[in-house]
Amino acid sequence: MTTARSFASTLLATLALAGACHAQKLLAPHTSLTTAAALKAAQAALARCDREGYTAAVAVVDRGGHALVVLRNGLAGAHTVKTAIDKAWTALSFRTDTTELAASSQSGRVQSGIRELANVVALGGGMMIRAKGSLVGAIGVSGAPGGDADDACAKAGIAAISDDLELE
Repeated sequence: MTTARSFASTLLATLALAGACHAQKLLAPHTSLTTAAALKAAQAALARCDREGYTAAVAVVDRGGHALVVLRNGLAGAHTVKTAIDKAWTALSFRTDTTELAASSQSGRVQSGIRELANVVALGGGMMIRAKGSLVGAIGVSGAPGGDADDACAKAGIAAISDDLELE
């Protein structure tokens, strides 16, 4: 009888441990931008736009697509804030920079229908932010004269935090 109880106790302990191990495998650890990193990137991007004479807005989203920081030049158009957020969200959601998405989703192409989805902005200015190979957020810029100029400002924002992200 003692052996049966010992066996039952061991079996229950093993099952409990197996259940705990199994539960851990159901959770995925992830890394996302901090608000401090997002602010630093947004400030650098807006500073670049300001130096170039562009009245723009900049948005940085976390890996879930939620806005962490939005900055706007006081003279930027009313549409620039939402467009910057949506460019960042688009880059993150489709895991591609929006300049590439704009090219691959032109009218007549297989992916052209994605332009009809809510919040998708297939124009330059949205870029992914990666750290150690993981997608951790995205930046969107709107208001510069064209996608190339928006991209240049977004790149300046990413460059401002890239060394810090890789060192963590």
